Amino acid sequence: MSAESYGSHPVVDRRVLLRGAGGFLVTLLAPGVTLYAFGAAGHASEAPASSKVRWALLIDLSKCPAGCDLCVTACRDENGWQQNGRPETDPQWIRKVKLRDGRTGEYREVPVMCQHCDKPACVDVCPTGASFKRADGIVLVDKHICIGCRFCMMACPYKARSFVHQPLTDQKPWAPRGKGTVEACTFCVHRLDSARLPACVEACAVKGGGAMTFGDLNDPTSEVSKAVAKYATSQVRADLGLEPAVRYRNL
Repeated sequence: MSAESYGSHPVVDRRVLLRGAGGFLVTLLAPGVTLYAFGAAGHASEAPASSKVRWALLIDLSKCPAGCDLCVTACRDENGWQQNGRPETDPQWIRKVKLRDGRTGEYREVPVMCQHCDKPACVDVCPTGASFKRADGIVLVDKHICIGCRFCMMACPYKARSFVHQPLTDQKPWAPRGKGTVEACTFCVHRLDSARLPACVEACAVKGGGAMTFGDLNDPTSEVSKAVAKYATSQVRADLGLEPAVRYRNL
């Protein structure tokens, strides 16, 4: 199927500025809201993220209704981002991409977000280490040290990251954002660390078609592991060898 949809500041100067701050930077976003790193799973138990867990998402497109955007709305409401009808600058935490089969002419809408790759290209190219992968496979951005160079955006083959161009207000304390930084889907890491499902998965199960199955791929008893073992699934651009944690059925 083929897709139908949809002057940085000098890097050296900003890195020198960060170093001059003594390695500690807190950016005030709004009253009571600061940027922070999701280095550990800490909201409920303060237990560190473990490599024994590999979070994964399976999306069955045969159960994803055309025109449904519940997953997008849930992510937007949970994490406090908005779209203004400008795809070139709007946040891209999750989006519905329309694909057309060149042989049959059939259209299908595909939810696309950060694929939380096992070998993330965004992490490889980040000059400051702001893009990083937790032990449990979730790929995140440390806003303290993101310099807005956007190398990660260029490296990501899924166009899953976006740059914050404007000042922000009314933010969610669990989903800190900041002008001049890069952001993407976090698998709702704050919910996972409190033993809850990502907002998109929950919304799809309750009001949508139940197309999303989420869980620990390392646990053979989890629903996602059993589904991946039973059914044929696809990874977008599997040929790149990035090993995305997001898989699709009936793509």
